[in-house]
Amino acid sequence: MTLRCDALYVGMCRGFARKSRSADLSPADDFGIATNHMKIAVKKILMVLGCMVGLFPSMGNAQAPAAQPAPPPGPRLRPSPITNVSVDGSEAMFTTMCALLAAGFESEVSAANWHPLRAQLRERMQHQQGPAVDAVREFYQKHQLADEGAMLSQYVWFGLVSGPAPNFQLTLRRDELPPEVIALEGFSEILAAYYQEQKIGRLWRELQPLYNRDIERLHDSVSQIVFVATNYLREIMNNANPRTFMVIVEPLVGRITNVRNFGDHYAIVLSGADDLPADTVRHAYLHFLLDPLPLRYPHVVAVKKPLFEAAARAPRLMPDLKDDFPSYFAECTVRAVELKLRRMSPSEREAAMDTDDSDGYVLVRPLYAALGSFERSEPSMKLFFPDMVRSIDANGEARRIQNVKFAPADAAPKQEKTANEEVARRRKLAPTTIPNDAEAIAALTEGERRIAEKNPRAAESSFQKVLVKYPEQARAWYGIGLVALMDHDGPRAKQVFGRLTSGEHAANDDPMVLAWSHIYLARIYDDEGQMEQAKTQYQEALAVTGSPEQARQAAQKGLAAFATGKPSERP
Repeated sequence: MTLRCDALYVGMCRGFARKSRSADLSPADDFGIATNHMKIAVKKILMVLGCMVGLFPSMGNAQAPAAQPAPPPGPRLRPSPITNVSVDGSEAMFTTMCALLAAGFESEVSAANWHPLRAQLRERMQHQQGPAVDAVREFYQKHQLADEGAMLSQYVWFGLVSGPAPNFQLTLRRDELPPEVIALEGFSEILAAYYQEQKIGRLWRELQPLYNRDIERLHDSVSQIVFVATNYLREIMNNANPRTFMVIVEPLVGRITNVRNFGDHYAIVLSGADDLPADTVRHAYLHFLLDPLPLRYPHVVAVKKPLFEAAARAPRLMPDLKDDFPSYFAECTVRAVELKLRRMSPSEREAAMDTDDSDGYVLVRPLYAALGSFERSEPSMKLFFPDMVRSIDANGEARRIQNVKFAPADAAPKQEKTANEEVARRRKLAPTTIPNDAEAIAALTEGERRIAEKNPRAAESSFQKVLVKYPEQARAWYGIGLVALMDHDGPRAKQVFGRLTSGEHAANDDPMVLAWSHIYLARIYDDEGQMEQAKTQYQEALAVTGSPEQARQAAQKGLAAFATGKPSERP
């Protein structure tokens, strides 16, 4: 019996395949696409909404109920594919929390307000005996922290990145692990011995009906949150996308909400179905949808960085945002969308934006205003995002921020010791190849805008301005390569993309440029009839770490076209 719930289907229904050019868009097509290239037919929108009416069937994997009379005959629906959004339980998390309780975590804290299961198991775990239990307690004491919240956070992290029983081997490379997990080095072996000695696997199976019941109760509420947010942003989920969003039910973590993301994997650990923190779940899910956008369009958001620098001095701004502009921009975008989704009166919404301003989230107000244009448009947020950001009047906002009075740090509401409801930011960093030069950034942005407008001469002029000052700037060279493609100048394009993919000038520090340069080079070789070289370039594109999902899809389609003998689709 498994606890996995694969009923959160927020993508398209099977049988409705989108044949849009946007399915294989390169970055060159992204810029300005909201005004130049996206024309969505009304009938397609109705088809998507029609499919989504039946997206959330009851759980197929929870405990089977007693036999019921057969339902009346009706239309048979095709089973929806498993998506990257799930409500589930985790044996690794359960075992980790059992070990933590056995080691004495919160042993002197009153259990009066605890989840009944947690209170019962703490009593049971504290009386466990055996060599493996002794090893767990010794490890815990050696790694004990004064802050109980930080202590719990370490083990929650471990439970999230741990592999399955009985070995609990970590699923990430060491260089990908959160520092909290690195601090627990060696715990996998200790936990594996504890699992075997205390027969935790049998206990886990005995408790599954209780977990399944909470999963069923959470299912509809989480489905509604996912449905509303996904449809507002006009996002179509792709079950082939490696990014995941998990809601993990684990009563042993206590009556708090733990939100984490590691790379492209987001998780919320809830103590149960009672009092679902809907605002926190929605906030985390919006981060899942919106976090990639500032990293996908670094030149576009970079123009607004002076506003961030003015806000970074706000005492109540979260410390980990003060030196992380992409994450700050994503947080403000999430908060702006939340104001659109929550039921609020105009006065309540204005008060919320005033609070955001005083806390340092000064971009929430202009982003909220810009969302009005998004609502009147047709493209999805991932395509409209550049136009939305460009619509913000940076100079006007700078003048407004000068009059914002930031709240003092001591005005922040205090949380309980073990509460942690913020998103821990473990995101991929933006490329370091972009110069810290306002003029160069403006020229790169202008060049990309001209590419989207199909104006190669103006685009080339902008990119050349950057290259005069920074002769090795990879994104400017990439722009020159795109100009050559627009001019149908194959030899020049081949030379530029070849420069970006090999040798001392290769764009090794910019995954987007490197991956798409391999893909364009593959297409040039394909047009020349050099099939083996084209295949090699597609394979090289797939091997680029941190490349955009669209680039991976384009490379996969290119290779698949060779296998079927059909010409690959081109953006």
